Amino acid sequence: MNFLRGVMGGPSAGPQPSGAETIQKLCDRVASSTLLDDRRDAVRALKSLSKKYRLEVGIQAMEHLIHVLQTDRSDSEIIGYALDTLYNVISNDLEEEEQEENLPKQVDDLGSQFTEIFIKQQENVTLLLTLVEEFDFHVRWPGVKLLTSLLKQQGPQVQQIILVSPMGVSRLMDLLADSREVIRNDGVLLLQQLTKSNAAIQKIVAFENAFERLLDIITEEGNSDGGIVVEDCLLLLQNLLKNNNSNQNFFKEGSYIQRMKPWFEVGDDNCGWSAQKVTNLHLMLQLVRVLVSPTNPPGATSSCQKAMFHCGLLQQLCTILMATGVPADILTETINTVSEVIRGCQMNQDYFASVNAPSNPPRPAIVVLLMSMVNERQPFVLRCAVLYCFQCFLYKNQKGQGEIVSTLLPSTIDGNSVSAGQLLCGGLFSTDSLSNWCAAVALAHALQENATLKEQLLRVQLATSIGNPPVSLLQQCTNILSQGSKVQTRVGLLMLLCTWLSNCSIAVTHFLHNPANVPFLTGQIAENLGEEEQLVQGLCALLLGISIYYNDNSLENYRKEKLKQLIEKRIGRENFIEKLGFISKHELYSRAAQKPQPGFSSPDHMMFDHEFTKLVKELEGVISKAIYKSSEEDKKEEEVKKTLEQHDNIVTHYKKVIREQDQELEELKQRINTLTSQNEQLQATVTQQVSQIQQHKDQYNLLKVQLGKDTQHHNSHGDTLQMNGIQMEEVSKLKEELEEWKNKHELLQGQLREKDSLIEKLKSSQLEMGTTEQSSQMSKSGGLEHNNELQKELEMLRSQIQLQSAEISKLQMENQKLQVMSTTADPALGDSGATAARGSGLEGRLEQEIQELKNEVKALSEEKESLKQHLDSSSSTVAILQDEKSKLQREVAESKKEQDDLLVLLADQDQKLSALKITLKDLGVPVEDEDDIESGDQGDEDEDGDEEEQD
Repeated sequence: MNFLRGVMGGPSAGPQPSGAETIQKLCDRVASSTLLDDRRDAVRALKSLSKKYRLEVGIQAMEHLIHVLQTDRSDSEIIGYALDTLYNVISNDLEEEEQEENLPKQVDDLGSQFTEIFIKQQENVTLLLTLVEEFDFHVRWPGVKLLTSLLKQQGPQVQQIILVSPMGVSRLMDLLADSREVIRNDGVLLLQQLTKSNAAIQKIVAFENAFERLLDIITEEGNSDGGIVVEDCLLLLQNLLKNNNSNQNFFKEGSYIQRMKPWFEVGDDNCGWSAQKVTNLHLMLQLVRVLVSPTNPPGATSSCQKAMFHCGLLQQLCTILMATGVPADILTETINTVSEVIRGCQMNQDYFASVNAPSNPPRPAIVVLLMSMVNERQPFVLRCAVLYCFQCFLYKNQKGQGEIVSTLLPSTIDGNSVSAGQLLCGGLFSTDSLSNWCAAVALAHALQENATLKEQLLRVQLATSIGNPPVSLLQQCTNILSQGSKVQTRVGLLMLLCTWLSNCSIAVTHFLHNPANVPFLTGQIAENLGEEEQLVQGLCALLLGISIYYNDNSLENYRKEKLKQLIEKRIGRENFIEKLGFISKHELYSRAAQKPQPGFSSPDHMMFDHEFTKLVKELEGVISKAIYKSSEEDKKEEEVKKTLEQHDNIVTHYKKVIREQDQELEELKQRINTLTSQNEQLQATVTQQVSQIQQHKDQYNLLKVQLGKDTQHHNSHGDTLQMNGIQMEEVSKLKEELEEWKNKHELLQGQLREKDSLIEKLKSSQLEMGTTEQSSQMSKSGGLEHNNELQKELEMLRSQIQLQSAEISKLQMENQKLQVMSTTADPALGDSGATAARGSGLEGRLEQEIQELKNEVKALSEEKESLKQHLDSSSSTVAILQDEKSKLQREVAESKKEQDDLLVLLADQDQKLSALKITLKDLGVPVEDEDDIESGDQGDEDEDGDEEEQD
């Protein structure tokens, strides 16, 4: 407050008396009026004055306005006026006229000071968060703007208050779901300020589903064709993802990378892009780079790179890369983005190597990009981007390095097309120093950490002019160095030579074999040159130190000890170490060591490469120690090196042996896997066959039980010979059973014939009956009894025939099962030759007996049919006999009546005879006893009747 009073008292900031008095009266009305309308009118008036009299309103009215926010929350209109007034006081977003009238410093101080006063009481910020929750537009919108302004002025302090406030961040996240676009868009701006440089709030916002909502807004607005809302959403996404590994992992795991692909779908006609579309696409490319930045953890970067390849995002970026009509800044940023998407990822690098430009004939994208890099008419930032892309393509990519170097070798040079190697050589020896530097650095990356390619590059021969013999690439580089070209060219060539010779003794030998190289280096180092040449001197010292450190002493004149003596005589060890230290002390060296991407403001600053700075750090110390070592130490070191070499040779030998054994193990593992699979197949086959055998055994046991119900088997068992799961003994038993059934069948036929003869006899007896009434009656009763017996015997015969038919059909089915079993079980058993031979003989016998059984079953079937026919005829005969039976029954009834009449007559006659006998006896006439005679006759008749029944 003292500061504000001081500002009021100053001549430049002093308010007009009328304005100050008006503001004071309005503040009194706000504080003392009991009517809500009066307070509302006063706050509305303060709002209208707050822009012009910002300082006075802020000093006098802020406390009253905060009180209104606390007490008059029921009236949305006065709350809206109070929030707008506070926003005008705190915000620095003034109109252009006001910015001209007030000093910028004073404006900034006012906004910051008023913000500090407001947030001094943390309850004010909490109150503001509560008001932002209101749905009323006149409350929520000014509340969002005021909170955004507070975050702009005092970001860290307001962030901390919101962070500790219960559900503070969650309340603000609801703004993104507001259906009113004005509030939603200002909510995005608010979250931008809230998430700046605060990882804790960034995580909370991300886990409140911010990614989903923001990507939905970008899609609704038209992706890259959208307006400034898309730009604001992309800036917020950058805040959430940049340098926040947790959010990056959450973004990847949530499959949000896949939703970025439609952003980069561009048509064939790329003319007339709006400035907003360029801005949006630029931010989208930067967002991709945030996910795959080299500064991220390697694991997180690698997973994002793979996800971008699998979802087609890398392919879409390459399409933009090769498209025509794309603005230059978008093309440059796309190249940088592709660079980091493929950096260190073999899968993405292989895909990029296969991309062709839409030209006739098609050319690899790498060749097209290198053509831009060595073309001095191309923009500087574009050439830097292409160099970065080439470096990222070769980073940890030995396959790509080999492909680039192979285009330089004599056996692979194609005269009909331009290759990457030819472009690099052309740039290396062109008149443009920037092309020299870029080509030298690019070629150095092709040799990075690859001793094999360093040796192969020594074979490259260059034709300098017609009639002169070709010279090696190494010699040509040293020739250009000695010609005194531009500093940038010499720095690039020296970096190439240092990379080439490091950790490659053969290359060092080739370099020292040229007698002009060592004098040139010592001469450059010994001279006292200006500041521009100090960098070249430091690199020459580094190259000479590499020639000493990696020297294998194969050249007598340039052994390590002699080179050290040469340095001691012509340069001095201290001077040499001092010149070597010029490299790491250079400002451009420190700038290049910060990040892999070349970030140069102008071509003149393009001196050091990021990977080369790592090499300098590695070699500077060891070279300094090597210079001060004595000959005895060198000898010891040589001995140690030889021992290490021998050890390395032994290790290499054992590695080779282990590699061969690994190959043999792999082959054996493959064979084991093959045999295991075959064994599993055989086990499955055996299991299947065992199950089939068990099934056949079950069927056999069931058949045995079924056959055992009707027949009794012998207890003694001989040697059992099995073939296809069937015993020959059981076959013989089955044959015996069939014989028994055949005998039974013949017995039934005999019985049937007897019955037929009996029927015929009965018929003949019916024709002969009737001589006497007594004999007729007896014959009729005997015929009736015989008829009844015949009917019963026919019923029994019919039932026996049906049973026999059922048994015959059952035997036929079992015979068929036996045939199926004999055919299906054949491959399951018997692996040896003896078993197969025995099985084949038994199989023949079995088939023969089965065929006989088939014939017998067939014969039985035919007999069954004949029996059925005979049964039908017997049934018709029975019907005829039943008719005759009925006739006989009627005749018997008539005979009974006649017999009764005869009995009556006989009774009368008996009485008369008795009377006559008595009379005769009385008369003395002898009379015979007729009862005895009748009894004897009756006995004879009974004997005759019994004989007839037996017949």
